Parts: sequence; structure tokens; C-alpha cells
Amino acid sequence: MDAKRAQEIASSPTMSNVTLNGGKVYIEHVDQQTGQATVHPLDNPENKQSVSVNDLLE
Repeated sequence: MDAKRAQEIASSPTMSNVTLNGGKVYIEHVDQQTGQATVHPLDNPENKQSVSVNDLLE
């Protein structure tokens, strides 16, 4: 996924199916300058992590 699409998903009121390493995640924030996204697993909102948007799949 590219940073622009990740930002669109993060800003959308509609939940999109996004995965990271096979697990469903929620995109909290996208830094388009660095290409990094803050995400957390849908079933564990406390487990936030920063990942490359290239690792996210829609």
C-alpha cells in the first residue's frame, strides 16, 4: 500500500480491511513524509506499533 492510500483509509469513516502479516489492523495515523503508519490489531487496541505503509495490505 502507498502512503496516500493509507491516509485515505485512516481518514475514512468506513472501516476497511487492512492486514499486516496476515492479521487485521486499524490505521491510527499516517506520516506521508516518512511512509510510516501507526497501527494496532483490531482485537488489541493497546498494542500500537509503527510500520512501513508498504507492509500493509488492503
